[in-house]
Formats: sequence, structure tokens, C-alpha cells
Amino acid sequence: MPFTVVLVGRPNVGKSTLFNRLVGARRALVDNQPAVTRDRREGKARLGDLSFTVIDTAGLEKAVKDGLPGRMRAQTVAAMAHADAVFFLVDARAGITGADRDLADLARKSGKPIILVANKSEGRAGEAAALDAYALGFGDPVLMSAEHGEGLSGLYDALRMALPEATAESETAELVAGEKPIRIAVVGRPNTGKSTLINRLLGQERLVTGPESGITRDAIAVDFEWRGRRLRIYDTAGLRRRSRIVDKIEKLAAADARDAVRFAETVVVLMDAQAPFEEQDIRIADLVEQEGRSIVIAINKVDLMPRQANVRARLRQDADRLLAQIKGVPLVLVSASTGEGLDELMVAAMQSHAVWNRRVPTAALNRFLSEAVGNHSPPAVKGRPVRLDYMTQPKSRPPTFVLFAARAAALPETYRRYLINGLRETFDLPGTPIRLNVRAKSNPFAKRKRR
Repeated sequence: MPFTVVLVGRPNVGKSTLFNRLVGARRALVDNQPAVTRDRREGKARLGDLSFTVIDTAGLEKAVKDGLPGRMRAQTVAAMAHADAVFFLVDARAGITGADRDLADLARKSGKPIILVANKSEGRAGEAAALDAYALGFGDPVLMSAEHGEGLSGLYDALRMALPEATAESETAELVAGEKPIRIAVVGRPNTGKSTLINRLLGQERLVTGPESGITRDAIAVDFEWRGRRLRIYDTAGLRRRSRIVDKIEKLAAADARDAVRFAETVVVLMDAQAPFEEQDIRIADLVEQEGRSIVIAINKVDLMPRQANVRARLRQDADRLLAQIKGVPLVLVSASTGEGLDELMVAAMQSHAVWNRRVPTAALNRFLSEAVGNHSPPAVKGRPVRLDYMTQPKSRPPTFVLFAARAAALPETYRRYLINGLRETFDLPGTPIRLNVRAKSNPFAKRKRR
């Protein structure tokens, strides 16, 4: 059954930019000047495998009923009444304003499921500022950048959770035993054997292969079962350095491959055994980590390698040295042409997916924090200590932790990495991206007048 989602928020938070991103075309005018949008604009949107109607609206602000801003506000209220769900956008860079709080009350009165979207969250500063959005009472915010296309996978998951029945009916494939398929994308440089690998997993020549580079263009999704689990695997175009891409078709194919990474749950980064861990391989793995997907490194064409002792140990060392941000990432040696190592690859993908979904109890986290501080306390900054209060995990996929501290901005990056490495080792989170956001604890006496 088709459903409708409306975009609301105060002026200039990026509603029209997100609208254009969802419909896949520059349909709505976008400018830094606020209040460019005045009327409701509808479009057919796609988000992963979901199809729905999206409505762009004017920025909500307090206004007299009879004036132009008042009529624009009435159009937005009518759009919320018509929609099945609301994307409530805030500007992560600007933080939560009084106007956001007023509009949140208005959106709440609509009675529709509300998905809080912290737009313009690109970069660590924007991500930290987006945490203020919890104050609106809409639950976990979806951190994204509509302009750069970041965070769309989080929006997809939030929409499925808000409208489970409507989104289930939007599925193109039947689900087995009520279980959603795990989405796995296979990415890598051109001619590393991605299509051949998927054909071998399927047991049929489902995808066109050949010695030529760049045969695959679109991201092709194929459903299959492995040991009773329903999987949807995406074949993608080879990714070269952007500076080397001049052909328009290749640009579109590369963009499609990056979208497949954003919507996947697990990503297999396929490398050529004859030239593993080249610069572009590292760039692709780093892209997957930045998108927060679970990751597996697969070294293909091992049948063409000369048999040497300690090959796996040497590749393991290279992976941990060159990809320190995902230390312990699963690494598998495979041959797509002979089928060697494919069962090991699928086991590693399932284990990586399980780690990516892992949650840690708050009590265990704070025991860890106490021990970490006892072993190595934060360095004093300008002669003043940085006090770490407590830690919690608001979400998984990937594991995301929030550390509350006094003088949070003064916590050195080196100490933040020390805590991330400790979390990885203590709670058995090898190879998965870990997010650690440091927030300043609010001062209850800040507004009191001094006597």
C-alpha cells in the first residue's frame, strides 16, 4: 500500500534539499535564503527498496493567520494531516532553537509518527551538535547530510520502524518466515571479481562477467538463501579514484555503488590477491567505515597466488596497520573462480553483522569507564582536569556510545581513541565501526544568579 511522508521544520534546515535527494532530481528550488519554498510540493520518492510519496513544505514559523506566512503555515499543517509520517528536520549546526521546540509541539499534535532528522550533521562537530536534538522528545535523531547524501541508511531504518506495515507492503520480494533479508553489498576496484563471486554464491550465471573492466554499471540486487537465512546481495560497479572518472556513465555507476554501500548492512570489500591493499582499496574500506556499515575484507584470486607460508598472517598485519580504525576486521581468502573460501566468507559476514548489532548494558559500560580512567586518567588541559561522568549506548548499527563529561570539548582526540580501542577489546567488537560522542553534562546551577 503506498504511503506519504511530509517534510517539516523551520526555514532553511534543508527540507527541499532532502526532497530533491529522495525524488532523485532537482525538483524543488534550493537556496541559502530562507523561505524559498511556499507551496506544498509532492514527488515520488525512493529510499532503498521503498517507494512512497514525499511532500516538501514551507518553513514553519510563528505568523499571523491572514498574512502570507500564516497561509504557508496552514498549508504545512494540512500536509501533516494528510501524511502517514513526518520527517521533522532540525539544523544540527545551529542546534535546537525556541522555534524548533514550538514547531515540535505543533507536529506532535498531528498524531502521526515523527522521525527526527538532524540535517547538516557532516563532520564530527555537526554530529556532536546533533545530540542536542534529544531535547525535543522524539527519540534518537537520524544524523544525516541531505546535501552530501550521508545518513540515508539511517533514515531508511527509521522509516521502516515508524511504519512497519506500510513499508513491509512496499517490499519487492516476499519475506521468509517473517524475517527481513540481510542486505550485503560487494564493492571493490574494477575487475576484482565481484560479479564472479556473486555468481559462484548463487550457483548460476546470474550476472554478466568477463575480462573487460567496468562491465557492471547498475547496482544489481539478487535474493538468495544461505543456511536458512534470507540474504539480498548487491553487485556494484568498480570504484576508481574520482579524479580518474571522466565518463558520465561511470560517474553514475560509481554513485550507484556508493548508494549500495549506504543502504547495505554488511559490506564485503573485495581485493585482488595479486595487488591487495592498494591506495584505492584503503579508500573504499574507509568509505564503508564512515558510512557505519559492518565490513568484511575478502582477498580474491588466491588460486593465482604462489603458495607461500604465513600469507594469511602477513595480510592480517597489513589490514590492522592500514585500517587501524577498524582493527580486527574479518579477513578471508577466497577464489571466486574455484569456490575456495566462500563458506568462510559467508560465516564472517554473518558474524560481522551480529557484532554490528551488539548492545552493551550501561552498567558494564560504566565499569569499563571506571577501569579505563583508573588505568590511564585523562590529561589535564590548561592545568584543569577533565572529569568523565558516565557512558551509555543509545543505539547499535553501528555501536554508538555517548560519554558525558565536564569540559567535554577539552577531551583530547588521543584519549578518545584510547577509549574506542578499549571498548573494542573489552566488549569483543572486532572490525566494526564504533562511534563515541562526547557530550558536556548540563550544569543545573548555570541559570542561578550569583549572590
